Amino acid sequence: MKRKMYVAVWGISLLTACSIPKAETPEWFENAVKTSSHQLLYMAEQLKDVPDTVCFPRSTKEDGSYRLENAKDWTSGFYPGSMWLAYELAGDEVLASEARKYTNRLKDIQYYTGNHDVGFMMFCSYGQGIRLKPEPGDKQILVNTSESLCTRFDPQVGLIRSWDFGDWSYPVIIDNMMNLEMLFWASEQTGNSKYRDIAMAHADKTLKNHFRENMSSYHVVSYCVPSGNVESKGTFQGYSDSSAWARGQAWGIYGYTMCYRFTQNPAYLDAAHKIARFIIDNRPSENDYIPYWDYDAPGIPNVPRDASAAAVTASALFELSGYGTDEKLGKEYFDYAENILKQLSSPDYLAKEKENNGFILLHSVGSIPHNMEVDTPLNYADYYYLEALKRYKDLKKFN
Repeated sequence: MKRKMYVAVWGISLLTACSIPKAETPEWFENAVKTSSHQLLYMAEQLKDVPDTVCFPRSTKEDGSYRLENAKDWTSGFYPGSMWLAYELAGDEVLASEARKYTNRLKDIQYYTGNHDVGFMMFCSYGQGIRLKPEPGDKQILVNTSESLCTRFDPQVGLIRSWDFGDWSYPVIIDNMMNLEMLFWASEQTGNSKYRDIAMAHADKTLKNHFRENMSSYHVVSYCVPSGNVESKGTFQGYSDSSAWARGQAWGIYGYTMCYRFTQNPAYLDAAHKIARFIIDNRPSENDYIPYWDYDAPGIPNVPRDASAAAVTASALFELSGYGTDEKLGKEYFDYAENILKQLSSPDYLAKEKENNGFILLHSVGSIPHNMEVDTPLNYADYYYLEALKRYKDLKKFN
């Protein structure tokens, strides 16, 4: 059980398809860890007097102040999750203390059924806490959260419903693939196959309907109820219904790589490989790895980049590099992810200490169609950047 928990929460096999020799820790990596830890603690100090009810830093507003959210916001788990990961990388116990404080503020979300993103909210916080410094009751909180997520699954439609707003009958977004990890984990912890069955049903139908021939992804696919037939395919945060929204591609490669980890289903691995090919073949240039906010955005190259999409992709590719027998392909994935990390860790994307309101990365995009969080820091960019750094460190086995 302990081994399964490590694989489930950490989410990476250390057996890589390519041979990565031990190496001295590079200076850019040390600077990235130092800066990240400093930024998160600086932010905690800035927010020490903020009321517990609205205390989760999501981004910044146009006036430069914090955008703070309550526990029910889909991003609420990323700040405590980032502190857990930074604690693991840097070993500073103050980070662990702050991570636990913010994690515990999410406790009531275990019974919240109004958001499909409770996986993001709780697995990125409590899941990391369980792995690093577990406390009594943590596991049951995640199992209860999994039960809450299952209430959004309609067996006739065969998918977990994403949103409760808009004109769609039953909208499902590609982002929802990320919440399946908690369900797989819950099955391993409890022995109850229900959670796994729901996760696989969702992954299977999403794979069938969300992807185009080139494995770029629609953002939103809506279904008819109760037939489960496709009602519409389009976007909410991308450029157009037919475009490839950058973060959507990242959610896809991460989601199917993770699903393969739990199931060993070759269809999921094949999907991850094909999405990776799309991302790699459509990068901005040979030596530029940070995607524009949408691969089909008009005005390229004079449009915003999305560091959050890059960070999610890097983390996924490090894991994907360890699956399969093609050593050359595994090395290509590893090298690509490493190049993303190096670019994100450069002055172009890594904030200076005590700047950027304590967020780690610059230049992410929330939703350009809604003119919301454009070219700003985002807490989920920071989380997946730190996760990618941790996966990189483990694979490189730095001295």
